[in-house]
Amino acid sequence: MEYNSNRENLIIPEYGRNVQKMIAYAKELESREMRQAVIEKIIDMMQMMHPQSRSIEDYRERLWKHVFRIADYDLDVDYPYGDPPTEDEKRKKPDQVPYPVMEARYRHYGHNVQVLIKKAREMEEGPKREGFVSTIGSYMKLAYRTWNKEHYVSDEVIKGDLESLSGGELSMSENESIENLTNNNTQGGSHHHSNNNNNNRRRATGKRGSSNNSRQRGGGRGSYRRKR
Repeated sequence: MEYNSNRENLIIPEYGRNVQKMIAYAKELESREMRQAVIEKIIDMMQMMHPQSRSIEDYRERLWKHVFRIADYDLDVDYPYGDPPTEDEKRKKPDQVPYPVMEARYRHYGHNVQVLIKKAREMEEGPKREGFVSTIGSYMKLAYRTWNKEHYVSDEVIKGDLESLSGGELSMSENESIENLTNNNTQGGSHHHSNNNNNNRRRATGKRGSSNNSRQRGGGRGSYRRKR
């Protein structure tokens, strides 16, 4: 039996000991072509171990760097991203994670507004984009009211903030009412909810009526038998 105390330390624990052993095995292969193929298969397997990370930019390049790190930077294979990583990589501080930046006066709109605005700026001009921009304006007004329920905000303020946040690329027409956009959505939802409630009441009433009729019919038959 092999005890953990007698094993080598795990260099990157997230991948487990088997991955570390496979990389050590690949390092010892005499055929460079075979070594390359085995390492690429190992990277495929590492990617499958963390499928939620596939959408991260440069994720596969990170996996290659992790393989070199696990191999103690002693790995003779073709690195597909330029110069292969060296031991100096270990001493470097990781890049600071960029957080979305928003001016303090616009923070109440939240990060989602930035995402929506970015998407709208990438769309082709036309009715579809105009409708999407109107939706953004409605969302911004809702976010503003959620943030400050006591303070009234005009459509002009929302339109101005939308234009500023989009760098002047997105705008709404002067006559367009953001209030109507929000109210229509709310009324539609309320009407639908009301219809559902009415339907539920009808079904419940129907069930009660059916149950009463069944009891009445059952009582009649029992009475008839007793008389006979």
